[in-house]
Amino acid sequence: MIDIIIHCTVALLLPPLLLGVITKTKAAFAGRIGAPLLQSYYDIFKLFRKGSVFSTTTTWVFRAGPLVTLAATVTAALLVPLGRHNAPLSFDGDMVLFAYLFGLGRFFTTAAALDTGSSFEGMGAAREVTFSCLAEPTLFIALITLARMSGSLRLSTILTYPSPGLWLATGASMLLLVAALFIILLAENCRIPFDDPTTHLELTMIHEVMVLDHSGPAFGVILYSAALKLLVLGAVFVNVALPVSTGDSLEDWGLFVVAMLALAVGIGVVESVMARLRLLRIPQLLVGATILSAFGMLLVLR
Repeated sequence: MIDIIIHCTVALLLPPLLLGVITKTKAAFAGRIGAPLLQSYYDIFKLFRKGSVFSTTTTWVFRAGPLVTLAATVTAALLVPLGRHNAPLSFDGDMVLFAYLFGLGRFFTTAAALDTGSSFEGMGAAREVTFSCLAEPTLFIALITLARMSGSLRLSTILTYPSPGLWLATGASMLLLVAALFIILLAENCRIPFDDPTTHLELTMIHEVMVLDHSGPAFGVILYSAALKLLVLGAVFVNVALPVSTGDSLEDWGLFVVAMLALAVGIGVVESVMARLRLLRIPQLLVGATILSAFGMLLVLR
């Protein structure tokens, strides 16, 4: 019961802090002080206190988009184990539900963008769907490979099975999977080099263009859902890349939080030393990630 309470607390409170760490890291590389670490919390709370403006051309789909996305992401957060602890929700085959929960959220986000009747937001929705079609196979292949190693279809078993011993036995395969998962982590969360969440250049936006018409609490829900998605996919990456356990539950929770903060610093470093890719190069990198995960699976099945 204690682990479930800590799981829910970490899942609800930690996500905005990760965005603050990324922003601080990028500011440090640029020689600036940057916004406070807690700025994301302030922004979300401020949006919840504001009113919303809805276009007369929109329907219930536009209003439901952020809420369905948040519900899908919260459910995914309950399915994925944080650190070396089992998830609150677990059953055989939950890895399939986990992957398609993000698909459900993406569907309603793009549907809400199309519901505005704006050709500009339709362009962003088309890009989002196209790139997601190339990213999802990588995640599936990685999960299937880990499922083959662990002999289970439960995420709690799949993501807590990796250990230092497994790395020593199948290091090449694990390294390929970690590289593929990191690429997908950046792509699914619209981070550089795939997308720039702070850009204002219309022709280069992907995710941000789809939420331009949202305001007030709805936009706050979108920002929080994006931060929570970063935590969930980051937890998948950390469980595979850093399978360290002390044997003490509280210490393992502390290790997980530190690992997530270190991952946020790593993302900030990547965004500081790399530029955004041209749109024509993004599919090539996503296909490359799929190839990496496929080779990792072949090394396990050989």
